[in-house]
Amino acid sequence: MEAPHSSPAADSPHDSPAAGAAPDAVTVRIAVDSPERMQELGRRLAGVLAPGDLVMLTGELGAGKTTLTRGLGEGLGVRGAVTSPTFVIARVHPPLSGGPALVHVDAYRLGGGLDEMEDLDLDVSLPDSVVVVEWGDGKVEELSEDRLRVLIDRATGDTDDDRREVTLVGVGPRWAGLREDLTGSGAGR
Repeated sequence: MEAPHSSPAADSPHDSPAAGAAPDAVTVRIAVDSPERMQELGRRLAGVLAPGDLVMLTGELGAGKTTLTRGLGEGLGVRGAVTSPTFVIARVHPPLSGGPALVHVDAYRLGGGLDEMEDLDLDVSLPDSVVVVEWGDGKVEELSEDRLRVLIDRATGDTDDDRREVTLVGVGPRWAGLREDLTGSGAGR
């Protein structure tokens, strides 16, 4: 895995203040060259996550959202195999020890905003869990003023290229030390 750097993914309209990113957002860019490295990034991110954190994953089909979440699950030490919740919408993975549960949501099939997601009781789960929402842009931002947006950019079309550009956008004061936390120079959370 390469050190954080600039990438075209960061120039997407999702990162502009006009698209809802706070002007004080912290952005970290990381190049990932394989599914194993994506899972490793998930394990590394798990080290900076805490109960109450909302993580929103954005990327094309096959970009690596579930692979990253599998690494988060390993890093958080949760029970059960982390697989795509596409058909069940949400899966709860309880902790094996004293850490937070992982709530993994796939909002792809949910059309509206937070109203449609209300039945999932994410607002109830959030304080005690790490909530990861795939396809959550425009649907779950109201759950928390502080959130971590993860944008995964990959080559599209008929390609077997495993390289990904991952852009982490920490929104809110909770994520002010994101860059230091990921590089190991911060105290972590």
